[in-house]
Order: sequence, then structure tokens, then C-alpha cells
Amino acid sequence: MAVRGIKQVKNNMRKLQAEIQGRRTEAAVYAVLSQGGAAAATMTPVDTSTLINSHFVEIKADGDKVTGRNGYSAEYAAAVHSAPGVLKGQDRPDREGKSQGQYWDPNGEPHFLTAGFDQIAADVPRILRNAYRAFDRRS
Repeated sequence: MAVRGIKQVKNNMRKLQAEIQGRRTEAAVYAVLSQGGAAAATMTPVDTSTLINSHFVEIKADGDKVTGRNGYSAEYAAAVHSAPGVLKGQDRPDREGKSQGQYWDPNGEPHFLTAGFDQIAADVPRILRNAYRAFDRRS
């Protein structure tokens, strides 16, 4: 007895593998980056909103590898991220008779981007599972 449909099954498996390595994985990586970025945003120091508004997510697919970056493009982002936060909560000097508020804001944290991703680290498997499942429902 001959088995039929093996060629079709192999072709379908190749298509599925390509789809998983492509759009599905990009969507899953984006889900992780967006959740980590959202957690980091709650800890990002805000003064003029330039830093928080410079947030970006970048996903790059290169062959069978998908990588992502999450960051801030403001010129001073790295300096603020690395700042020890020792001035947090202290009043800034008044300028032209007007209060300049406090250094950082009450929710600002040093290493805010790293801390945001640390906060979601345990949830990454669930985020990935949900992202792949959600993609299946859309297809």
C-alpha cells in the first residue's frame, strides 16, 4: 500500500517553518519588546518629555535570525539611563523666579530600560506563547 500526500505534507511543513521564522517570530519579538518598553516607560524620568517621546522599537530579520532593539534616541538618553539617581526627589534651583520642580520625577528610576525588562523577564515565555497563539487566530 502506497502512502499518498507526503510531498504535500513536506511542502506545507516548509511553508509553516518559513512563516514561523518570519512574520510570526517578528510579531512575537515585538510583543516582548513592547511589554518591556511599556514597563520601562513607567520608570523613565520625565522632565520635558523629550526622552520618553524618543522611544523606539526596531526589529530586524536576517535570514533565520530575528533580533530586536528597544531604546531611546534622545541624545542624552544613555547618560540619563546610567545616572545613579542620587538627585532624585531633590528640588532643582529656581530659574527666573519660577520653580523648576524636582530632579527626575517621582517614578523615575536609574537604569529604567534595563529595569523594565527585568520586570517582565519571568513573563517572557507567556508573552511569546500568547503572541504565537494570537497570530494563529489571525491567520
